[in-house]
Amino acid sequence: MRKTKFVVALLLILVLAVTALSGCGAKEKDSSGDANTGGKEEKIVLKVGATPVPHAEILNEVKDDLAAEGITLEVIEFQDYVQPNLSLADGELDANFFQHIQYLESFNKDHNLNLVSAGGIHSEPMGIYSNLLKDLTELKNNAQVAIPNDPSNGRRALLLLQEAGLIKVDTSQEEATTRNITENPKNLKIVEMEAAMLPKVLDDVEIAVINTNYALDAGFNPMEDSLFMEGKDSPYVNIITVRSGDENKPAIQKLVKALTSEAMRTFILQKYEGAVVPDF
Repeated sequence: MRKTKFVVALLLILVLAVTALSGCGAKEKDSSGDANTGGKEEKIVLKVGATPVPHAEILNEVKDDLAAEGITLEVIEFQDYVQPNLSLADGELDANFFQHIQYLESFNKDHNLNLVSAGGIHSEPMGIYSNLLKDLTELKNNAQVAIPNDPSNGRRALLLLQEAGLIKVDTSQEEATTRNITENPKNLKIVEMEAAMLPKVLDDVEIAVINTNYALDAGFNPMEDSLFMEGKDSPYVNIITVRSGDENKPAIQKLVKALTSEAMRTFILQKYEGAVVPDF
């Protein structure tokens, strides 16, 4: 009899233990995808990769806005255009902010990825810079000209050189390269290199075509220091990039909303004085 009572008691203890463990392990999800922990909303951490200027600066400006929405924004800075996309694809980031849609499309194709835009934020007119010349009319025959080596920005740089009257490019091809130069009256020597390196070679080349984020990071004021610049109607809109399917996540949508507010428009216009142009 005692043995029977002992077995029943033991079974009762086991049932209670299993029930307690099941209750601890179950966390209901609310509509935003956060865990419901007994009335306490779990904090969301959003990790976003960015190049330092202006992208990280712009992201840091909305940290308080997102904190009010229960989102902790972590900005991870990168110095190049490759790792932010690879880190996003690998799940190390929730989003990134550094590139235009043309670069993303080319990167997806080259790396067999499926990253997408969650929204356009601003454009950065590309410029031509020099430490050796005061004006493009001083450019001599056989001068060295440095441009970005990635397909989308390389094409963009060639088109800017064409707009400046230095070369002519066959634009019938989808991706213009140096092979598509049809006229080069000064016999300019086009040197392709990683975009981040361009400000560092200005003492070694006559001119370089530099993305505005790297020009700003190097201490240039694009509106004053560039010898020639894209117009403000540049089609190269910088975007918030996410993995396909994540663009509709509430936290991502709140990030885009914060970055496209009237307060952000004012911040961009006042801080960058035309070197960065809001596209919303």
